[in-house]
Amino acid sequence: MSSDIDTAHGDIYGIGQWGSGLVTILENGHIGLCHPFDPDSTPTDLRHIVENLQQRGITTPVLLRVTDFLKYRIDEINQQFSLAIKELGYQGRYQGVFPIKVNQQAEVIDRIAEYGHEYRFGFEVGSKAELLIALSLDLHAETAIICNGIKDSEFLELAIMSLQLGFNTFIVLESPRELELVLDAVSGTDIRPQLGMRIKLTNTVSGKWADSSGDRSTFGLTIAQIMDVVNRLKQTGYLDCLILQHSHLGSQVPQIIEIRKAAQEACQFFTELRREGVPLRYLDLGGGLGVDYTGEHTASANSINYTLQEYCLNIVETVKDIMDENDMPHPVIVTESGRACVAQSSMLVFNVLDATHYDSDKKVIAAEDDHPLLLKMLDIQSYLTKDRIQECWNDMKYYRDEARALFRRNQISLAMTARIEQAYLYMMNHIKALLKASDNTTEDVQQALFQLADIYHCNFSLFQSLPDIWAIDQIHPIAPLQRLDEPAERYAILSDITCDSDGKIDQFILSDGLSSILPVHDLNEQDDYYIGVFFIGAYQETLGDLHNLFGDTNVVTIGLLEEGGFEIIKEQDGDTIHEVLSYVEYEPKRLINAFKAIVESAVKKGRLSPAERRRMIKCYTDSMNGYTYFEHQES
Repeated sequence: MSSDIDTAHGDIYGIGQWGSGLVTILENGHIGLCHPFDPDSTPTDLRHIVENLQQRGITTPVLLRVTDFLKYRIDEINQQFSLAIKELGYQGRYQGVFPIKVNQQAEVIDRIAEYGHEYRFGFEVGSKAELLIALSLDLHAETAIICNGIKDSEFLELAIMSLQLGFNTFIVLESPRELELVLDAVSGTDIRPQLGMRIKLTNTVSGKWADSSGDRSTFGLTIAQIMDVVNRLKQTGYLDCLILQHSHLGSQVPQIIEIRKAAQEACQFFTELRREGVPLRYLDLGGGLGVDYTGEHTASANSINYTLQEYCLNIVETVKDIMDENDMPHPVIVTESGRACVAQSSMLVFNVLDATHYDSDKKVIAAEDDHPLLLKMLDIQSYLTKDRIQECWNDMKYYRDEARALFRRNQISLAMTARIEQAYLYMMNHIKALLKASDNTTEDVQQALFQLADIYHCNFSLFQSLPDIWAIDQIHPIAPLQRLDEPAERYAILSDITCDSDGKIDQFILSDGLSSILPVHDLNEQDDYYIGVFFIGAYQETLGDLHNLFGDTNVVTIGLLEEGGFEIIKEQDGDTIHEVLSYVEYEPKRLINAFKAIVESAVKKGRLSPAERRRMIKCYTDSMNGYTYFEHQES
């Protein structure tokens, strides 16, 4: 990682790379949110949004959803497919669906249904609960509901009922067993179900979710099972109901060639099944469209080497070419782009509560009774130069390790050990200052700096709001909301508010690549220091857990105004302690009564006055109804 900091515009965080025209840096050094439908309008100051919410009593941590970003992505996906179809002379059409599992929040789903209505943009459901959501929406008659996943009789009954109500529902068979359940459900009726089948492709893709592709993927029919299903449908007279083929290309596929190859294989199955007499009309290519979290535009785990335009052109061209080669009609192309649809529309903002520093500007002056190891450490100042940084670092580490060994053997006092540790931090401050002006730092010294980076203690729960960072090393763009026109003089990792060593973030996107430390600014008591984690709209809101009983954060849905302001469309309070305790089977009223009994017992024993009793019970009940996160003091 380079130590150079561009103080002219402060884009050490790579915002110009990953911001996608949605996030920018303002002249005042704050992060701004750009109106995607009017790029020339004034960006909205994100820190000012947070401060405005704070004045309204909506405190950090807060999840911000930007409706304009969501609508823009839905428009982009549909319009780019439309342009590709027109450019290539494709005779079919595109019909996308959003997988509800990617973000099941009602506000998000309602917006997708609204913004996607003109495109007949539908939903993919993988459970009864998700199907119930879809069936409650005001959908166009042609909008598709794709039913994936393992289905029981009740799930299938709901799907079949929806057809009678006029919904355009497809039951995708995951196994021959499901076909028998469908046949049982429609037996003795005149209902003709709309069937699809999920086919396992042999082609595998790279990336974090490679296991979801290929013939070892969890869901879908093998080649032998495909023919069993086709033959069974012929026998029962329901072959005309099989009109959709589904194959999952993968998730967050980084390489466009892999997408093209998987689409080719899916098309080959499609044409062969058509030759078998299967009247397929819909080709569902599943997920795969990725998000360039890092802005590197490379085929890596957190990036992609293609644009949305390129993705759409490649899909349409591949399907067209293979259908034309086999003299087949062009099918309706369906994709299930969930992550690419919602990821950029949400961000988490939190404040930094405190910092632990591993260097110090507090000077240590040698005294006559100091231990020789301390005197030798302080003497390093006499030869500390740019050319001898590695040597000085080695000496410092040796003297400190020797002192710690002596302390363990009871040969040096705690007070002297503390002075040696303080001297070490003071010397590290000098070394860090030299490193900023030096181009020649060894890997060992640089690694030492990473280990000695500050810990910024932040007001959020990694496990609740950013579970993918903890679970699968997902990388999201992270940057301070302010002071980007100032040099970031310190480096830090971010620690959350949970008492868990895993509750930290130590992988960051910078303009020159990934880094294990984040450039940050010194904290001051007069001004809150806010940090934003961007592009978290996919999966993060639902996958979070209650580690340490930290609940959902405050959530605010906003719309951007062209003059640079914003409007609150919807707000939702974060979980109270009362609510979180009820999630884990505690009855809050019972807890309050139990606490009252304990306090009353203390009054009877003379330990507390009645006034102290009232204060304690009020504190307990107020806390029960308070936010689970660090609460800001009223000014």
